Amino acid sequence: MDSAAAAAAKRVQIEKAHNFMRQYRDPESRELKKLSANQFMDVWAHYDKDGNGYIEGTELDGFLREFVASANATDISPEAVTDTMLEELKSCFMEAYDDNQDGKIDIRELAQLLPMEENFLLLFRFDNPLESSVEFMKIWREYDTDNSGYIEADELKNFLRDLLKEAKKINDVSEDKLIEYTDTMLQVFDANKDGRLQLSEMAKLLPVKENFLCRQVFKGATKLTKEDIEKVFSLYDRDNSGTIENEELKGFLKDLLELVKKDDYDAQDLAAFEETIMRGVGHDKHGKISRKELTMILLTLAKISPDDEQ
Repeated sequence: MDSAAAAAAKRVQIEKAHNFMRQYRDPESRELKKLSANQFMDVWAHYDKDGNGYIEGTELDGFLREFVASANATDISPEAVTDTMLEELKSCFMEAYDDNQDGKIDIRELAQLLPMEENFLLLFRFDNPLESSVEFMKIWREYDTDNSGYIEADELKNFLRDLLKEAKKINDVSEDKLIEYTDTMLQVFDANKDGRLQLSEMAKLLPVKENFLCRQVFKGATKLTKEDIEKVFSLYDRDNSGTIENEELKGFLKDLLELVKKDDYDAQDLAAFEETIMRGVGHDKHGKISRKELTMILLTLAKISPDDEQ
């Protein structure tokens, strides 16, 4: 065997040995084993090489090649998956698992693909998003017990315990498991790695069904009607008091803030934003927004083009 052939053979052997997914397959059936929280995080960290919170581009290609090759009973290289096969596979895969159709896989979407501990899977709340940001802000207030503006590790553990209790699974979870789940959730959602969750990070862990303000009607594409404004008002005025206040106001401001700050904002940003908005609507200094003031805010929002949002 010449040196080039030997090098090629060695490269194939290395590729075989480096199929990360193979270790999670049953050696007989080739089915995926049930992953623990830590194993799931190992898979995620391995393929999200740039740490941006998505498996995309060449990361996604590498994952799919290894995922398919690892299912084969014989040791085939991931490179055995041809480019044509890869494109067909990617098309089917993304149709099945890319729920938000953004062309990349986030951690929730991967969690639907890989078999995981039932209790850990429950924490991703696939079938139970919150109705609105008003509910989110109520939960935030309940678990930010020291009013620090962050959900720290012990507060997050309490939240996860209650989440599992709500799902009728609390008896299955030991304190050690809760600590493991807390650490794992921090690894997943603590984007700035400060050991706690800020507002925008908690919002990813606890998603809302829809940010109503992202609808095109509020982006200047069509004329705002009285019905549009009434719909928004009723969405946030959960207690039908005739004003948007307390968690209702903070939920509205959170949705408004997400249009500008996107994926990175904290409680201090929300407080500063609230001060600006309340100063802008003028006369009401009591932490409440009336229909008239909401109308003013929404009309201003509708006049801002997408390019001007920043």
